[in-house]
Amino acid sequence: METIAATEASNRFGKLLDLARQEPVTIEKKGRQVAVILSVEEYNRMENTIEDLQDQRLKESIADMEAGRVEPAAEVFASLKERYK
Repeated sequence: METIAATEASNRFGKLLDLARQEPVTIEKKGRQVAVILSVEEYNRMENTIEDLQDQRLKESIADMEAGRVEPAAEVFASLKERYK
């Protein structure tokens, strides 16, 4: 992944766009990573992957419910409350 300074990204925006079409580009400001620029194709690929994973998890959850592999909601919520205190 290419990394460029924020000033260079601002001054050479056309170059930044060209780089982002090839691979994600990290933007740094004062030595700290602040953003990642990526092509619309890569963004869409990531979105589709997320949707596919969500669909898969939903199907697995439905299969678990149909097979009786469930926990009472009160236990689930108590576990979540404990976990995120």
